Amino acid sequence: MIHEEDSKDKKIAVRVSVISIAVNLILSVFKLIAGIAAYSGAMISDAVHSASDVFSTVIVIIGISVSRKKSDKEHPYGHERLECVASVILAVILFATGAGIGIRGIQKIVSGSAEAMRIPGMLALTAAVLSVVVKEWMYWYTRSAAKKINSGALMADAWHHRSDALSSIGSFAGILGARMGFPVMDPLASVIICVFILKAALNIFRDAVNKMVDKSCDEATVQSMRNVALNSQGVVEIDDIRTRMFGAKAYVDIEIAADENLTLKDSHEIAESVHGSIERQFPEVKHCMVHVNPISVEEKTQYS
Repeated sequence: MIHEEDSKDKKIAVRVSVISIAVNLILSVFKLIAGIAAYSGAMISDAVHSASDVFSTVIVIIGISVSRKKSDKEHPYGHERLECVASVILAVILFATGAGIGIRGIQKIVSGSAEAMRIPGMLALTAAVLSVVVKEWMYWYTRSAAKKINSGALMADAWHHRSDALSSIGSFAGILGARMGFPVMDPLASVIICVFILKAALNIFRDAVNKMVDKSCDEATVQSMRNVALNSQGVVEIDDIRTRMFGAKAYVDIEIAADENLTLKDSHEIAESVHGSIERQFPEVKHCMVHVNPISVEEKTQYS
């Protein structure tokens, strides 16, 4: 069942990624031509950013494909953390792209040469508007798919699209300012674009690292799991509950208290009920381990 779900998720991720690659290729070529023809450094920087999306999306496809592989003898817990590796690589690429754009913008501002400060043409302004619309749509489209299959790498790619949309807004503002008589606004826009890209890269990196070091699920999710277990028939109290993220999936260890006079079979059935309820109601949970602690009649009365 889990393998079938992973296969379905993989197909969704690949479909979204292929569309993303096609759109980014067309958009990056158009923006590059517009940037060169209209003498806009900001638009050329924006084109480079879109081009980097193509490479990052390929990494996402590889990361998701590998992370969805079935468990094997060498990897009994699966390969989910490899999706985090893909996210880290994506963050590094995004950071390097942003830094490069910012450095080039600063160099143009410092040089102040006439060539570097040429007034960009109307084509660059049109390309910026088109880029904002397309990349914002790609952000919502990819984000929706990422939430559907609970993919950190695909969500990182969605934020890559959002950072591209933000950079295009910066390009638009810079190009418009340059056309209004302030040429320095175009390279200045590149520096502003750099800040947005670096912030997105750091957020993606932080999220991936958290998932690689067994960060627990958020408090609201843990409390919901606690309530589900407590509402299972035969459970008197929750003694302990621990969670850890494993890539896009989560593992849950829970200790429940049950009547000490129950038979081993009855105690096992209670544990199985809790196990099944947690895994059914929380799709992100890959496995739930339940341990039963005995509780005396007197203690049971105190909890009633």
